Amino acid sequence: MAEFLLELLSEEIPARMQARAAEDLHRLVSGALGKARLEFSQVRSFATPRRLALLVAGLPVQQPDVSVERKGPKVGAPDKAVEGFLKSAGLESLDQCEQHETEKGPVWFAVTHEAGRASADVLAELLPGALGAIGWPKSMRWGDGEFRWVRPLRGVLCVFGGAPVRFTFGGVESGAKTRGHPFLAPASLEVTDVADYETRLRDAKVMLDTAERQRVIREQAEALVQAEGLVLAPDEALLAENAGLVEWPVVKMGRIDDAYMDVPSEVLVSAMRKHQKYFAVMTPDGNLASRFVMVADMETADNEATIVAGNERVLRARLADAKFFWDQDRKRTLGERAPELAGIVFHAKLGTLDAKADRIQALAVEIAGNVTDANRDHARSAARLCKADLVTEMVGEFPDLQGIMGRYYAHHDGEDDAVADAIAEHYAPQGPGDACPRAPVSVCVALADKIDTLVGFWAIGQRPTGSKDPFALRRAALGVIRLILENGLRLPLRAVFEKAEAIHDFGGKGPDAVRVADDLLAFFAERLKVHLREKGVRHDLIAAVFEQGGEDDLVRLLAKVDALAEFLASENGANLLVAYRRAANILAIEEKKDGVRYDGEPESARFEQSEEATLFGAIAAAEVQAGTAVGEENFSGAMAALAPLRGPVDGFFDEVTVNSDDAEQRRNRLCLLARIRAALDRLADFSKIEG
Repeated sequence: MAEFLLELLSEEIPARMQARAAEDLHRLVSGALGKARLEFSQVRSFATPRRLALLVAGLPVQQPDVSVERKGPKVGAPDKAVEGFLKSAGLESLDQCEQHETEKGPVWFAVTHEAGRASADVLAELLPGALGAIGWPKSMRWGDGEFRWVRPLRGVLCVFGGAPVRFTFGGVESGAKTRGHPFLAPASLEVTDVADYETRLRDAKVMLDTAERQRVIREQAEALVQAEGLVLAPDEALLAENAGLVEWPVVKMGRIDDAYMDVPSEVLVSAMRKHQKYFAVMTPDGNLASRFVMVADMETADNEATIVAGNERVLRARLADAKFFWDQDRKRTLGERAPELAGIVFHAKLGTLDAKADRIQALAVEIAGNVTDANRDHARSAARLCKADLVTEMVGEFPDLQGIMGRYYAHHDGEDDAVADAIAEHYAPQGPGDACPRAPVSVCVALADKIDTLVGFWAIGQRPTGSKDPFALRRAALGVIRLILENGLRLPLRAVFEKAEAIHDFGGKGPDAVRVADDLLAFFAERLKVHLREKGVRHDLIAAVFEQGGEDDLVRLLAKVDALAEFLASENGANLLVAYRRAANILAIEEKKDGVRYDGEPESARFEQSEEATLFGAIAAAEVQAGTAVGEENFSGAMAALAPLRGPVDGFFDEVTVNSDDAEQRRNRLCLLARIRAALDRLADFSKIEG
C-alpha cells in the first residue's frame, strides 16, 4: 500500500467556492478510483485560497487481477450461434472457452483474465477526466487556450508511492513540486509523500486545513479583544470567509476614528464586514467599540504595524462616505422621500413600490382590527413609510440595512416609536432562524407586506413550481404562518386574501378573488405541514383538520390539531379510529355498489336490536356535547365527548349484522354507520389520518 498526493495550485480561489470545490475533488477522484478497482483506506481533501489538495492513504501499488466470464450458447448449440459468440468475444475456437454446468445444462463461457496494471499508470489516465469534471459557479480562460478553471492554473503536484505521476491537465505538466506562501515563502518545494507535503507547507507558511485556520483566527482575535476588556462580535460566516482568504492568518486589531462613532453602529459594522471583512468589537455592555479586528495573510518586520495603518486608512475612507450619506439622508424626511418610490418597479404586472406601499397601507389598517392593541393610525403611517428608506443614499450603498435605516430616519423625523420599529421589522421573519415581530403595529405591517406579495403573484399566475421560487413566496407564506401562530392572532385568512385581492383591483371580489383565496389556502396548508412537521406535529392530523374545509383561522386550526393528537393518543381515541375506519370502509363498499349515499337519518322504529338503539342514542348525545364544546372552542372537550362512543360502537359491530337480508333494515343500519362517520367528521376528516 502507498500514499497518493494531489495538489492543484492556482491564483486566488474565491472563499465562497472553496468548500464545494474540495468536496467535488474528494467525490470525483474517489469515484474514479473505485471504478478503476483501486481501493483505499482514507481520503482527505483541503482547500486554501491558492490550492486544492487531496491526500489518499492505503492505495495499492497495482490493480488486482480480474477474470471476466461471458456466457455463451449451450454446448451442442447450432454452429451459427457458436460462431457469433466466438466473434463477439474475440476468440477463434471453442478450445479457448470453458464449459460450466448451469440449471439448463452445460454452457460455453468465454473467460478473460486481465492482469492488474500499475496504479501510477491508472492514475495518470483517470485524473485528467476526474479533475475536468469539477464544476465552478464561475470559470475563466487565460492565454490562448480553451481550458477553463476558476482562476489561472499554475501547477499540478501529483506523487504516488514517493514518485511523481506524470500527466497534463489544463496545459500544465504534473510533477513533484509545489510552492509555499506567495510572499513569505515563494520558493519551489520538492515533495515526496503526504507527511513531507504537510510539513514543508507549514514551514512555508501555509496552513492546509480550513478548520485550523478558523481556530487560529478565533483564538488570536479573542486574545486581542480580551486584552483590552472588550468582546468579539460573533460572526461564524465572516470567520469562515476570512479563513478562505488567507493561508497563514495573522490577526491584528485596528482603531475606528472617534469622528465616525456617531454614525449608527449597524452602518459601521456593515461597512467593515461587507467591504473590508473586518470583525466588529463590542464593549461589555453590548455597544460597538471603536476597534475592529482584521486578518492579514502576511507577516512584516514591524509587527504588521504598516498593515494595520493601511487598513485603518482604507476604513476611514469607507466610513467617511457612510457619514456623508448619514448626514445627507437626514436633511429630508421619509415622508418627503416616499413619492420617489413611484420610480421603482416592484413587478411589471404589479406596479411600482409606491403602489405597493399604498396597498400595504390599506391592508395593514384592515389587519389592525384583528391585532390586539394595534393603533390603526400608527399602522397606516408605518405602512406608507416602510419602503421609503430604499431611496436613501445609505441603503443604496448598503442594501442590507433596509428597514434598519428606516427606523433611524423615522426617529429623526419625530415618528412614534411603534412606527419606527414597524419600519425596521416589517421584513421579518425572513427565515427559520429570524426573530418574529411581536409589537402590534410591526405585526400588522409585516403581515400586510407579505400577504400583498402573495396575493399579487398568485393573481398574475406567478406561483412556485417544483424547486423554483424566484420571488421567495414559500418564505413569505411561512413568515405569515409564524406571525400568526407566534402572536396568537385570530386572523380570518380567506377574508384577508379577498380584501388584498380587491385592493390590487384585479376585478373586485368576484370569482377570481375566490379562486386566489382557495389556491392560497391550499398552499398555506402545505406550508403549515412543513412548519409543524419540523416541530414534531403529524402532517396527517393537519390535513385532517385543514382539508375538512371552512377553516382559515390558523390558531383555531392548531388547537384542533393538538386536541386531535391528544385524543388519538388515548386508548378510546385509537379504538374509535379503528371503528370509524370499519364503518367508513363498509359504507364506501356498499355506496359504490348501490350507487347511492347513505346519509339519511336512521329510523328508530326499525331498530330490532338493543345495540342499534344504544348506539343511536350515544351518537345523538355525543353530537350535542361536541357541538357545545366546539362553539366554546373547547376542542379537547369536543374530542372527549366522542370517547363514550367506543363502547356502543364495539357492541354494535359485535352483535349487529349490517348487511341484513331485509333491504330496509340494511339501509337503516348503513344510515346508522353514516351517523358515526358524520359525527367524527364534524371535528376533523378522520379519513385523512394515517396509522
